[in-house]
Order: sequence, then C-alpha cells, then structure tokens
Amino acid sequence: MRLSCADEMLLLNGCPGVIGLAAVFSGEQPDVDQVRARVAERWTGLERMNCVLDGPSGDGGTARRGPFRRRGRVRWAVPGPFDPAVHVTVTGTELDDLWARSVDRPITGAVPPWRLHVIPGAAYGGGFALALVAQHVLLDGRSLATLMRLLTDSPVAARESARSVPLARTGLRAAGRELRAMAAIGQALPMRSPGDTYASVAVSELPAHLVRSARRQPADGRGATLNELLVGAVAGALRASYGPVRGWRQREEPAYTAVPCDLRTRANPRELGNTLTVVRVPLPVDVDGPVARLRACQAALASVPERAAVHAGVLFPAAEAVRRTGPWVTGLLTDRGRRSCFAATATTAMKWPGGASTFEGRRLVRTVGLPPLQHPGTVSFALAQAGDAFTLTVVGNLRRDDAGRLADAVVTEFETWARMVTPSV
Repeated sequence: MRLSCADEMLLLNGCPGVIGLAAVFSGEQPDVDQVRARVAERWTGLERMNCVLDGPSGDGGTARRGPFRRRGRVRWAVPGPFDPAVHVTVTGTELDDLWARSVDRPITGAVPPWRLHVIPGAAYGGGFALALVAQHVLLDGRSLATLMRLLTDSPVAARESARSVPLARTGLRAAGRELRAMAAIGQALPMRSPGDTYASVAVSELPAHLVRSARRQPADGRGATLNELLVGAVAGALRASYGPVRGWRQREEPAYTAVPCDLRTRANPRELGNTLTVVRVPLPVDVDGPVARLRACQAALASVPERAAVHAGVLFPAAEAVRRTGPWVTGLLTDRGRRSCFAATATTAMKWPGGASTFEGRRLVRTVGLPPLQHPGTVSFALAQAGDAFTLTVVGNLRRDDAGRLADAVVTEFETWARMVTPSV
C-alpha cells in the first residue's frame, strides 16, 4: 500500500516522529493479560494497527533516501496480525518518565510501530494509566484518541463529534493565497546556541475553574474556544520568555505556530492514519495585553477551517498527482517545513471523544498527550481535555529547562485571564 502524502512527509521530516496519548484511570491496575485481551479484541481487526513500513533498505523504511528512488519506494505492508504480548507491556516507570524516554526514540523494528504501556501507580489523580505511543507516520493524534476510546467498556455508546470540513469554493485563487501564506518568511525562537538543544518534556495540570474562567474572555465577545486559548497562551508565554518578536533579531517577520487540522468528516470519524493537515498561523507575540492577544488569535484562527479545506480540496490532491510522476515533490514540501522559522511552535488542543468512560469498571480521570519533538529551536504544546480535567504537555527542543519554564508561563497566562473581569484596552 502506498504511503499518503501526509505519511511520507512525516516520514521524511527529520524528526523522531513519536507521539502519545495516556488515559489515566482511577482504581487498581488491571492484570496485563486483561489489557492484552481487550487490545486483541478491539484492535486486531484494524488494518492500520498491523501495518509495518517496508522499504528497499531493509531498515523498516526509515532511510531518507528510500522514498526518492524510482524503484522500491517505501510502502505499507501487513505481514500478519500484531502480537499483544509484544505490543502491550507493564512499564515500571511513571508517566512523566515514559514520556521523557519516548519522545526522541523512534519505534523501529519489524513489527508495527506502536506500543501500549500499562503504568501502575500513575500520578495525576489516578491509580494507573494506559499509554499508547506510536510513530506519527502510522497514526495522528485523532487516531490515538479513537483507539483509546475503543478500549473502554462501552466504546460504541459515545456519539461521534467529527466536524465537517467546510465545502468552500476552493479554486486556484484560494490555493495561491494559501501557498503564499505557507511560504511567508517567519522567525525562529531566539536561541543563543541553535546547535546546543535538548529534548525536554513538562506536564502541568490546569484546574477546571481556571479554564472555565479563561473561556469567558474576551468579556465583551463570544468567549474563547480551547484552541484559541492555547494559541493565545502560547503567544503570551513566548513574550514573557523572549520579549516581543521585533526584538528577537531586529526583524519584522512574525513567529508562526503550526495548527493541526483534522480532515475527517461525519462520513469517516474513526478513520485511522494521518487524515490531517497543518495550517500556519502567526502568533501575536508583539500585541500588548493578554486579552488583546487572545482577540488577535481568534481573528487569525477564524480562517483556519477554510484554509484547511483548501489543503484538502486542492493542495493535497495536486501534490498526490504530481508525486506519482515526480517523487521529489514530497521532499520539496518537507524541506520547507524542516526550518524552525517555518513554525516556531506547534499547538494542539485534544478533546476526549465521547462522555465519561471506564476501563474494566475503573473511571477515566484525565488524558495526557505527548506531542512530537520538532526541529531544534522549536517547542510543541498539547492541551488535552477529558471531562473537567485539563492537562498541558510541552515538548521542547531548546535548553534543558525550557519546557518546564514555558509550561509555567502558559499556566500563568490562563491565571491572568481568569482574574480579569473586563477586557484589556
């Protein structure tokens, strides 16, 4: 099976490409054989979970040169069903340690590139956690949530909430505008030694009352979505950490964030794989005042659904058509995204699909995401919601302590919004 354009770009982007989602449950840890039996029952029949990368180099398709050869391109193969005993294991470390250990270590080998870890004694208000870690080339964030929801006691009971991709009139003019927006010059984070970077992970809990209060901002507007709050908080965190963008390198170009957009519709809400695109949005770091920055984020994000529709309706089909005869097109698109000035940050808001959930009668307490480690000088933010539990994960490829420092700055921005009664001027 051919890799999609999104799969191939993720394979070639030069990053470790590891993502994860943990579901934290209350109560006593179940026996690992119970978990394996549930995984075998619910996931064995899903073709994507049995896929391996098959490439001419014999290294599981991880070599950069593989997809650019006219013969023997990297493809998906299904050698047989996965073995639950290999893929589901008990991990004797805490969730934070698992995230830190996994984020820069690609999952390689001759078996499907995913693992499910049973973590006893989990923190974050629970008794244990089930943590799914996978290569991004295999699964996207929505796929992780779908798979974890399938493991719960009543997976079919939840109503699907996939949004429809806008059926906007997307022609050459709209495609041209989007291509110019994606190619605009941006700024990377101001690192003193760009080559001296380290992978770091920080996880913070956000109290529900804090997020509810922040969502009421701007006070004279419609309120804010979780995604708008996250992007606005990241802009504020970067300003607090690095100052206004115009002072980073004495340039006027903005810093951008990459916003993943799910392209599934109500016709395919549970499709696994990489059914997504990334839209590049300028961060209003230079705007004074946290509520003013939030307004600027709302304005910038308002056009994201229509821009994503251009990707789905024009750009992706064109890229797929061209790469059938010219495989170099994937490399051309991927090389642009390799630069840290393309997107200084990535911001993802993740909501647990469906309502309250249980695993073997144990109640879901919260979810914790693991966004991918991006290029040196960049940082990724993921804000996960499960009911009234909100959890922020920051993955930095910066200095050793920067992930924790930026996580604290994001929480501070939420606290600032929550204290405000009237909008800033």
